[in-house]
Amino acid sequence: MNRVIDKRRKLARRKHHIRKRITGTVSRPRMSVFRSNTHMYVQVIDDVAGATLIAASTVESELKGLKNNVEDAAKLGELIGKRMLEKNIDTCVFDRNGYLFHGIVKSIADGARKAGVKF
Repeated sequence: MNRVIDKRRKLARRKHHIRKRITGTVSRPRMSVFRSNTHMYVQVIDDVAGATLIAASTVESELKGLKNNVEDAAKLGELIGKRMLEKNIDTCVFDRNGYLFHGIVKSIADGARKAGVKF
């Protein structure tokens, strides 16, 4: 039990450390990644207005078949990149949300870069 609490505390500390330096604007919004044990979520957020501009997740009906692994994370990253380019957003700030930048998080970022988004 104590190990789980400590793990969450470390994640929250890393998240706070990242978020105090990163903010999203209309011209350069923040791309935030969240992953659970079963699903992956990506949001493009304008922090000035406090609004989510674009979102994609494996809960959506068109992405229901995607699993929580590196290969499918790249597909999710490409989809969010295409949705961003459709709304004329070509640059963003990547928010890894306290997670280490490897595996699923890195794959989402690489998929968005492959679609044409610049970080």
